[in-house]
Amino acid sequence: MSHSIPPIHTTNNENNNQNLENPYISINNKITPENSISSNLNQIEKAVKVANSQNLDLALIGNCSFGALIDKKSCIKWCCIPRFDADPIFCSLVRKSNDSGFYDVVVENFAFSEQTYIKNTAVLSTKLYNTNGGGVEVIDFAPRFNMFSRPYRPSMIIRVIKPLGHCRIKIRLRPTFGYGWGAPEKTRGTNHVRYILPSMVMRLTTNAPISYIVDEVLFEADETLYFVFMADESLRESLHDVTNTYLDKTIEYWQEYTKSLAIPLEWQSQVLRACITVKLCQFEESGAIIASLTTSIPEEPSKEGYDLRFCWIRDTSYIVHTFNKLGNTKMMEDFLTYISNIVSGSLERGGFLQPVYGISLETKLYEKSMYRLAGYRGLGPVKIGTRDYKTIQNDVYGQLILASIQMFFDQRLNKPGDIHLFHKLEGLGMQAYTNYNKPDCGPLGKGSIEDGKIYTFSSFMCWTGCDRLAKIAKSLKIPLRAHFWQESANKIKEEMMERCFNKEKNSYVSTWDGDDVDPYLLLIAESGFTKIDDPKFIGTVEYLEKMLRRGKYIIQSPESVSASTTFTLYYISCIAKMGRKDEARELFENILNDCTPLGLISQDVNLETKEIWGNFPKTTSMVGIINAAICLSKPWESEI
Repeated sequence: MSHSIPPIHTTNNENNNQNLENPYISINNKITPENSISSNLNQIEKAVKVANSQNLDLALIGNCSFGALIDKKSCIKWCCIPRFDADPIFCSLVRKSNDSGFYDVVVENFAFSEQTYIKNTAVLSTKLYNTNGGGVEVIDFAPRFNMFSRPYRPSMIIRVIKPLGHCRIKIRLRPTFGYGWGAPEKTRGTNHVRYILPSMVMRLTTNAPISYIVDEVLFEADETLYFVFMADESLRESLHDVTNTYLDKTIEYWQEYTKSLAIPLEWQSQVLRACITVKLCQFEESGAIIASLTTSIPEEPSKEGYDLRFCWIRDTSYIVHTFNKLGNTKMMEDFLTYISNIVSGSLERGGFLQPVYGISLETKLYEKSMYRLAGYRGLGPVKIGTRDYKTIQNDVYGQLILASIQMFFDQRLNKPGDIHLFHKLEGLGMQAYTNYNKPDCGPLGKGSIEDGKIYTFSSFMCWTGCDRLAKIAKSLKIPLRAHFWQESANKIKEEMMERCFNKEKNSYVSTWDGDDVDPYLLLIAESGFTKIDDPKFIGTVEYLEKMLRRGKYIIQSPESVSASTTFTLYYISCIAKMGRKDEARELFENILNDCTPLGLISQDVNLETKEIWGNFPKTTSMVGIINAAICLSKPWESEI
């Protein structure tokens, strides 16, 4: 993730000017101009303009190496190439001005647009119309298919523009580097433009006139135009043949992928879109799954944003567990390759696991603020890296064991779990048993070892790890190890029942001997620690509703002004299993309405405005949609 970027030196005057040019930040920080009230009003008008210019009504394309976010007018506003955590080549989503960091198609006298995915694919179609009824269709995709029996996922964005009546357009391709620091030098050839960045060279090959592209000239779109933006290589076939072949193969790949999924009867389109979105967030090269495609979009205006372009063990375990229900074992196998490398590396550090790793197994994810970018709606700074890699979260040991257990029971797998994998997992189990009653930072990452708090969810996942190891040992016919791990799980559960249930509140609580609750308690019936109809669990749900339910949503903490989409979906699945299906269906339909028109959702929903906030799209929220649909859907047998 390191890049050679020239430093920026600013004087105090330059810093002051930067504040005045960024009205959204200035107002939030109570920095006002020294002029007059009218100047302040101008500031507010600019702030509103900045705020209105950015939203998360975005589409996602990608190929499991990188992704790009595209708005309703076919503008690529965010894209990191060649991988998810790279320096963004397009970053206007988090810039204060719209002068660079994007790739768009401008229609003269633009009137309106229509946007959809080609059915069951990650291929996007955006139709842009002018006031005279003419327009163009813009097809965007990143090639993804199998070539020579191997996945083919090049660093390439293909854009096809088809005329829909008389229309003049302008192509604006303005990449950046250094997190918005500078624009690349350009060189031109007969049918291409090269963009020379510090870490790579990109090339745009097209059949459109090169001068029109370089000079951003309006011209008539009277024929189909092809644009291939890729690493600096010459095409081996004609532009027309490459584009159409890659398009057909990419459509075929995604449609075959969706056919392989055992989806529920109801909400099929929403579930399929969620499955495609989560798959797009998998870094197939290593098997890692990122938490989100973006960085530093805050959950609410008053909070700081974080970089979620990494692999959190807890999130990915939940994703893999849900995809197993759909019959998709490939994601689990890929992830197990990833965690196998993590476990092997952890042995050098006494078996210690971090809660988050880089997509190529990076362990040092130093957090830095990139002040060159003002941030989403000016709510910067933009951050790279995450401080979470330093936190202690003891649930991760159980999470990895839980994610692995199907390997020992699913006979469809080419590489089922064996005694060697079991011994590796036993190392994690020993860590779980050692740390189940030790303080950590908690599942929300807001605590610290110094607080001395032992978190119920961490202990619960340590129990889950030991319990699953007992089941694995039994399946492998190793009775002594099965007995050992079952006894370990029983001891953890016995102590938890004494320390984690508050009789006065009639509820399991967030910390040992505590009295607060957190949304992660909704998951303790998921893995068999307690039954869904146990009076103690029912009491927990009721107390959590009292403390954390706001209308049709679940919030993260009592002071939150936005609702967590992931936790709300946990809650919906939970009450559905408790038999409250009519209520759960109503809540589910409500949160589906909070998704973008294309079916994507981010971390949070503002309780007052219903606007979505937070990094986008959020993979656990997309998986929450899948899980809730599975819990709520009528069975196929009821209709066929």
